[in-house]
Amino acid sequence: MTYALAWPLQEAVYQLLSGDAGVAGFVADRIYDAPPPAEEIGPDTSPFVTLGDEVVEDWSTQTGGGSRHTFAISVHAERRGFADAKQCAGAISDALDGQMPALSRGRVVNARFLDARTRRSQSDAFRSITLRFQFLLEDTA
Repeated sequence: MTYALAWPLQEAVYQLLSGDAGVAGFVADRIYDAPPPAEEIGPDTSPFVTLGDEVVEDWSTQTGGGSRHTFAISVHAERRGFADAKQCAGAISDALDGQMPALSRGRVVNARFLDARTRRSQSDAFRSITLRFQFLLEDTA
């Protein structure tokens, strides 16, 4: 098993999402590794996306190393409702489900959508949807 494929996977997911017209129609270039500073987020802000939480497990075989990545992508939107967030999450799902993004190290063997969870903030000011995808990666180094 190796964790060395985590960064190449995040790079590839970022490239896929930032290059997808459907996703860009909702978030433009607002795809982050961490949420932007609070002063950049206002009540009239369009949705933005954060890449992040990930669980990595061994997926090695007798002939090579590999890892199973459960990778979360979150859509954050203002409180007008879930409409924008759900449409953006749908575009992300369309962009990633079944895609085999090219990695700078290793290769994607399988990619699939796992699940999604919607949430309202405690202050009811924002909505979020977290989508989880599973990527099976083979280390080719």
